Amino acid sequence: MPTKTTKSKKVTFRLKTESGRKVFVAGTFNNWDAEKNPMKEKGKTGLYSATISLPKGRYEYKFVVDGIWMVDPECPEWVANSFGSLNSVLNVE
Repeated sequence: MPTKTTKSKKVTFRLKTESGRKVFVAGTFNNWDAEKNPMKEKGKTGLYSATISLPKGRYEYKFVVDGIWMVDPECPEWVANSFGSLNSVLNVE
């Protein structure tokens, strides 16, 4: 689940998965570019994060883990997309 870290609208996305993966976050904020925002692993913990500055608005996003798209399992809001799956939703205020 992403959390706001400062009043400058920086948002930190976090995902817990297996260590040693290639993990990215993609969404409406980066035109769904699956390689633009890599997430870095903290040590060998399997905890990945990326911080992105975003203006106010509503965003849809997914994580990309080793090329596989997935919703944020910690996000409380998901919406259907045109591919027949779900996107996670983030509201930045």
